[in-house]
Amino acid sequence: MATGSKSEQAPGTHLNWLFVDLNSYFASVEQQVRPELRGKPVGIVPMMADTTCCIAASYEAKAFGVRTGTIVADAKRMCPGLVLVEARHEVYVDFHHRIVEAVESCLPVTAVLSIDEMACRLMGRERPLLAALELGRRVKARIREQVGPMMRSSVGLATNRYLAKVASDMEKPDGLVALPLDLLPEAMLQLTLRDLPGIGAQTEKRLNAQGITTMEQMLALNCERAGQVWGSVWGERLWHWLKGEDFDMSETDHLKSMSHQHVLGPEMRTPEKAWAVAHKLLHKAAMRLRKKGLWASSIGLAIGFAVPRGQKAPMSKFGVPTRGWKAEQRLSECQDNQTFIAALSRLWASRPAGPEFVHPYFIGVHLNGLVPDRLHSLNLFEGLEDEQSRTRLLAAMDALNNKYGMSTLAPATMLTAYKAAPTRIAFHSIPDLF
Repeated sequence: MATGSKSEQAPGTHLNWLFVDLNSYFASVEQQVRPELRGKPVGIVPMMADTTCCIAASYEAKAFGVRTGTIVADAKRMCPGLVLVEARHEVYVDFHHRIVEAVESCLPVTAVLSIDEMACRLMGRERPLLAALELGRRVKARIREQVGPMMRSSVGLATNRYLAKVASDMEKPDGLVALPLDLLPEAMLQLTLRDLPGIGAQTEKRLNAQGITTMEQMLALNCERAGQVWGSVWGERLWHWLKGEDFDMSETDHLKSMSHQHVLGPEMRTPEKAWAVAHKLLHKAAMRLRKKGLWASSIGLAIGFAVPRGQKAPMSKFGVPTRGWKAEQRLSECQDNQTFIAALSRLWASRPAGPEFVHPYFIGVHLNGLVPDRLHSLNLFEGLEDEQSRTRLLAAMDALNNKYGMSTLAPATMLTAYKAAPTRIAFHSIPDLF
């Protein structure tokens, strides 16, 4: 790595992005707030039940193999001293805002990507390698000083945001890694396919089936072949990003689907209470949809039914013997709760019947085929004035719910589930503090 002033001006050592990734975020917040948890293996869970899974683990727990997604019963066996803590999402959101403030005391945050990740574009004198590294050290120190000593972070520096994310994952916890262009080819060859964001188990299998099993083979692809291998424009984008090119995503990019799901506590596993939870999940999804300026063209419902352990049934990822069912219904592009609830009611009525389908333990509601405002087509059977009037009403309702709480204006059938399906933090979004 070059250190002289002349080499600092070399184009190959200039960087465009700084990426901040908080380490074991939920567990670190709990250890910061509760000193008695420091140095102990901690697992964060959505509820105190052996059948649920850990949504975060401290590094002390990770040393025993406990990870995000580990079933609690398995985690207890792997780590006998594991301390389970029920998630307190309002605390994590509060810490998130404090962390953003700490980072912005060093440089502006360009994009908040999740509850524990954010990216900052480097400008002017921030771009040379040594200056960027010093800025990364300052960001890490400021988070510890202003938010707390348990809030460790890994910072990645690169010429584009994707590679900055890759760099932040290369050294954990408390890492600082830069990927300037002159070191990029060698550094990329040290990685595996799964080290790349966007490549999970299923994607890796698909790539392997097309003869791509190593990073060397991935990097040897040309742009056209990368698109063919991925079967979408994503492959071509990834090819450019892995070369270090920096460009914004197309303005046509938007979420293709939006979902909320919930594992029911034992006391909620009745059809009536599950229906109330489904209503609340739909209410939350519809509010998110409108906030992002999107319209849905279909709605889906998924239900997992618990069966007695003596019967033969596939085991769910939550450790519950289950029979799964799902269905979807097409809609004219819409945003309004009335249309969604009517469609959800039809889906609910079509669920399977019988003694083996009376104990729902899992509910998932999905809004699919999402279209942004600028591409939305007006319903041929409704006038523009009607749609605009309904849109204004929904905006007013959402404003009240955001200010006073989600149950301020909501279907009466949803209120049974108000406390049963509390607001959770998805890893790609930060919910408003109701």
